[in-house]
Amino acid sequence: MINRRKSKEIQIGNVKIGGNNPISVQSMCNTDTRDVAATLEQIHKMKDRGCELVRLAVLNKDAAEAIKDIVKNSPLPLIADIHFDYRLAIQCINNGINALRLNPGNIGKRENVEKVVALAKQQNIPIRIGVNAGSLEKRFQESNESGKWKVESGKSNNFQLSTFNFQLTNSLAELMVESALDHIKILEDLDFDLIKVSLKSSDVLTTIEAYRLIAEKIPYPLHLGVTEAGTMRQGLIKSSIGLGTLLAEGIGDTIRVSLTEDPVEEVTAGFDILKGLGLREKGVNFISCPTCGRTQIDLINLAKRVEEKFKNLDKPITIATMGCAVNGPGEARHADFGIAGGIGEGYIFKKGEIIARVPENQLLEKLEEIIINSSI
Repeated sequence: MINRRKSKEIQIGNVKIGGNNPISVQSMCNTDTRDVAATLEQIHKMKDRGCELVRLAVLNKDAAEAIKDIVKNSPLPLIADIHFDYRLAIQCINNGINALRLNPGNIGKRENVEKVVALAKQQNIPIRIGVNAGSLEKRFQESNESGKWKVESGKSNNFQLSTFNFQLTNSLAELMVESALDHIKILEDLDFDLIKVSLKSSDVLTTIEAYRLIAEKIPYPLHLGVTEAGTMRQGLIKSSIGLGTLLAEGIGDTIRVSLTEDPVEEVTAGFDILKGLGLREKGVNFISCPTCGRTQIDLINLAKRVEEKFKNLDKPITIATMGCAVNGPGEARHADFGIAGGIGEGYIFKKGEIIARVPENQLLEKLEEIIINSSI
């Protein structure tokens, strides 16, 4: 049982974040926000996969104006990603956006920050302070480059493998936390506390340490992510390590798995990480054996087909694809449904009991029929 860090509750649209609420999964559109139709199409695809929050890049006034039509037709709460220009933030709020992602310190004059915060407070619009290691304010970059603050990519200055205690001393992680605290203070000084915070790096250990440090210092909900994690294979590995470590420690209220891939796949990955830790039960949990010399069926292809067939099934069930009838039903006894391979055929089992013997080319069709007609 994971003992989650208790954070302040905020609400974005109809999604509650922090407190005792489920950890939410979000993604970001890679469409041109000015293209309303394409953006809405992608949002609907994300929703079909289970996405709960969507972020949109707002690069200019035309994009901010498009927010009005997107919000009006979106099935999900939307977050506007703003950099530097406070006028875009104000335009997005006036056009119905549900939340903002910006850094107050990058907006410029205090009076401009005050304008954004006053309107956000009036409309109950949360603000995510998003600190990225690669885009820290100039003064922090200079500190890091001077050698006063130093961290080697992928390594810590005090790495104790035996206890999995990743400690970074005088590190980039500390710089990120200091930057976030500066931004938070700006909002708090304006009596604004609808705050969510993220501290992302492409380096997994830096990300882990930054979140560990900030979690002890602030009461606000934390949005987790390893930024610029990479393509599907590398991105999934880095995100699973980074997010999984933090979530297992009870840190994190909402997540995004950043992949150089269709954003819909980010949603699937996010729920898979949460399911692996027992933090969410949305959708199917797939298990399959790694194959061995006993396998007499095309197990690799079959397992992929099973996962593809049921990836959109919104039932909290476990489906197993096992290589042989000797160990299949036994090793996967906890699975709700499963396939165990034979020679040119296979066995379909339910809760460890074989219920059907089927030719190999009919296995998937029969499994689908059984699952659809089941009350589980």
